Amino acid sequence: MNVNPKTIEQLLSAGESETLEYKSSFDRETIESLVAFANTTGGTVLVGVADDGTARGVTVGKESLNDWLGQIKASTSPSVIPEIMKITVQGKAVVMISVAEYPVKPVNTKGRYYKRISSSNHQLALSEITELYMQSLQLSWDAYPAPRQSLDLLSLDKLEVFIAEVNKGGRFSLDSSPLLALEKLKFVANGSPTWASLLLFAQEPLRHHIHIGRFKTSDMIIDDRQITDTLFEAVEQAMKCIISHIPVSFEFDGNLKRKERFAYPLPAVREALINAVVHRDYTNPSDIQIKIFDDKITVFSPGKLYGGLTVADLYTDTYQSRTRNKLIAEAFYLTNNIEKYGSGFIRIRKELVAYPSLSLRIEEIGDGVLLSLQHNEGVNEGVNEGVNEGVNEGVNRLYRCITEKPGIRTPELSGLLSIPPKTLERWLKQLRQDGRIVFKGAPKTGGYHRQESVEK
Repeated sequence: MNVNPKTIEQLLSAGESETLEYKSSFDRETIESLVAFANTTGGTVLVGVADDGTARGVTVGKESLNDWLGQIKASTSPSVIPEIMKITVQGKAVVMISVAEYPVKPVNTKGRYYKRISSSNHQLALSEITELYMQSLQLSWDAYPAPRQSLDLLSLDKLEVFIAEVNKGGRFSLDSSPLLALEKLKFVANGSPTWASLLLFAQEPLRHHIHIGRFKTSDMIIDDRQITDTLFEAVEQAMKCIISHIPVSFEFDGNLKRKERFAYPLPAVREALINAVVHRDYTNPSDIQIKIFDDKITVFSPGKLYGGLTVADLYTDTYQSRTRNKLIAEAFYLTNNIEKYGSGFIRIRKELVAYPSLSLRIEEIGDGVLLSLQHNEGVNEGVNEGVNEGVNEGVNRLYRCITEKPGIRTPELSGLLSIPPKTLERWLKQLRQDGRIVFKGAPKTGGYHRQESVEK
């Protein structure tokens, strides 16, 4: 370890952080910090330094460093063996103890596990300990066989649809035999279905719900639905439900055809939904919760960010994510439901470029992650204005079409303008009431004409 007093001076001025801790003396908390560093990205403890970064010095005898090293090794499991050395700073002895990120996690001290968050040590919960262990071994919970479950629980119809979608997508080639396909993708372990295969293909879906609510206020719900199905089916059902509650306006181009513009970009909404389904913690009993308000949509996914990922990372285009549910993510990737691992939030932000009034907010809250798409301006005002403008433009285009094609009938108008018959009837009624058109001829053979007394 190449360290000199200048290096220590720089560390003293840097302040405590995710990789740096100050301790006035060597004690139990020093070892806890080293364990937290080993379970995160590594770090350094400076002993003999006050909380404000002032070098106070520490008494170090001939065998002190060896004694401290022995305490660290004896108090940690697996044993942490840090680099340790004494440096004289401003005439005072400071001891620098550094540890690298441990390759096989988690490390504990006296049966307690810690990780480093910002400038503090946080004790890990049991679920976090398990998660950290699987990460270090590159294991995934969904790849484990479901105890006492058989392959008979899987739906052949769902498997066949999945195989067809994978082969159609072109990212992978699967045998038409469901069992061979499962084995090829490691959805079978020791002759038993994995948790991933049950979540994706079970005849009777596991009880992991998507709860969708339509709210007028935070405590006034006007509609709600609970979806319980295998994952591909649950996503499609949830999207249909969400779309049914999103306001939409109509725009018209030069081809007399209307375009729908939803209050939220549907690809971004779908991406947020799939992200919640693919990356949620399925060992957590909470539901995915989607709340639709007049001016925002929120998506809550059980389970905090995984593999050291931070909220700040998700606002960048360069974040590296680790996958909590590797087999589930693989299934959605192979069916072209996701483009590539870890790029979902990038695509959401790209979709929002065309919606300047929308803002994206991501936060860890409770035991999960909450994503919000919030309108900074009144969405109802904007949508209503868009609808009114769209209707007026549509009525005018209908009038011009009748002017250009005298005697045209309702079915022809509907097909030519791609307008549903009920909408067309309302617009025709409006034009008749305004005295702009008239129907001539018998009900079954006649058609619409421009009212001659009205200027074009």
